[in-house]
Amino acid sequence: MSGANFDDRERAALRALLDTLVPPGADGRMPGAGELGLAETIEEKLGALRPLVGRGLAELDERARARGGESFAALAPDERAAVVAEHSAGDPAFVPGLLFQAYVHYYQHDRVVAALGLEPRPPHPLGYALAQPDLDALLAPVRAGPKRYREA
Repeated sequence: MSGANFDDRERAALRALLDTLVPPGADGRMPGAGELGLAETIEEKLGALRPLVGRGLAELDERARARGGESFAALAPDERAAVVAEHSAGDPAFVPGLLFQAYVHYYQHDRVVAALGLEPRPPHPLGYALAQPDLDALLAPVRAGPKRYREA
């Protein structure tokens, strides 16, 4: 485990884990989280959680080697899922925290937004069209009622 940044092995494990947690769609429309380059984005945002995630990634690699693999990233997708499930049984906090980060960044990525059929753009400055209420109709009963204030 390196200091402030992940090393290549950790980053490869994180990419593989992201593709395990949010795999590509079978039809190819939705990309996997790992293939979008989210590992680097998530790494930047981890802050104080970096050592926890680094330890979790190292443990995934250890479990993969115990199964005869070279590393977690080198395992087949179904084997990765089994290693993640096995690891989660002993460390229930690792995956949910990382999954939250994955979802946040995944559903903001332009390719995912476009695959969902939305326009990949920020909400402003174009904004979203909102139906304008008929304020005159809403205020008509108030205007028709008696005066509820006194002149100053």
